[in-house]
Amino acid sequence: MPRGRRGGRVSALEGCREEEAPPAADAVPSVLWASGQQPESAAELILLRGIFEIRRDSCDVVLSERALRWQPIQPERPTGFSDRPKSLKIVLNPQSHKKEATQIYYEKVEPLLKIAGIKTDVTVTEYEGHAMSLLKECELQGFDGVVCVGGDGSASEVAHALLLSAQKNAGVETDSLLTPVRAQLPLGVIPAGSTNVLAHSLHGISHVVTATLHIIMGHIQPVDVCTFSTTGKFLRFGFSAMFGFGGRALALAEKHRWMSPNQRMDFAVIKALAKLKPEECEISFLPFNDPQDLEERRAQGSLKSDCNDQWQMIQGQFLNVSIMAIPCLCSMAPRGLAPNTRLNNGSMALIISRNTSRPEFIKHLKRYASVKNQVQ
Repeated sequence: MPRGRRGGRVSALEGCREEEAPPAADAVPSVLWASGQQPESAAELILLRGIFEIRRDSCDVVLSERALRWQPIQPERPTGFSDRPKSLKIVLNPQSHKKEATQIYYEKVEPLLKIAGIKTDVTVTEYEGHAMSLLKECELQGFDGVVCVGGDGSASEVAHALLLSAQKNAGVETDSLLTPVRAQLPLGVIPAGSTNVLAHSLHGISHVVTATLHIIMGHIQPVDVCTFSTTGKFLRFGFSAMFGFGGRALALAEKHRWMSPNQRMDFAVIKALAKLKPEECEISFLPFNDPQDLEERRAQGSLKSDCNDQWQMIQGQFLNVSIMAIPCLCSMAPRGLAPNTRLNNGSMALIISRNTSRPEFIKHLKRYASVKNQVQ
């Protein structure tokens, strides 16, 4: 899984070639087409899988405990999992980023899907919430997956719709939701937004062709999601949430979508910093056990005692509170807003900024742009 790699090239250990592709794994609550993480056999664990450039060819590269293998990718003869998609529902948001999503899809994505012999049905969204209403009414039985062409907001909306539909079909009451039913179809994400946090976290890079090739080859990546509720009432599924500075900055950026993406984000951050204020909070959480110990238990098929039994509570004034189920990589945070969490380890990151001076908080924000340790 190419986490944290951006535009990497592989040029060593020539001659190793992958002969057989690993089988697809069972889905978890949210499953997305991304870098595969499934072992080729019970005795061989894949450490990393991704698409890299070797001798000017895009190659499917697999690093396992025993060997490094690769082979060139040919869209007309995909070399990924045997159950690669043959028919896809495309949800395209034409308003994403600089309104480039339509051009990105028809010039870069659709030609590759056609070469691979994948049938598509495209819906262009016309208003906020259109994808949600579409997936509620659309019959998806004839599709092998749903692909979202847009930014993080569009991808989150489609993921929420797919999961909500799965709960409804299973007769699960969302307001008392403890264990969500798994999504019935995988979700592919084509980055066409401003930050593309989800696609960047999935592939280690925000790159349209890379994301498309992962979909064509049928790479499946289980991804954690959070459920958000208030006073016992379910609100939505999502990958992250922010309260305080982060929440205000995102809300300001959303209100000023008429600006260019870079100007909008800079404006939102500066205005939120100008009105920086602490919020009185009481936060309860279950601490996470050692990640390495958890991975070993997951490999053994046991997920019991993943968390300590005792809830912990902290109270005070905080400038920002973030909850993230994925690393949230982006160009502004190359190691991610939550660098210590993983895509599917069954946990979420809780990041808290206590009340401090504005200059100190700005220093904290600047550390996100560093590839070194962000926390002091």
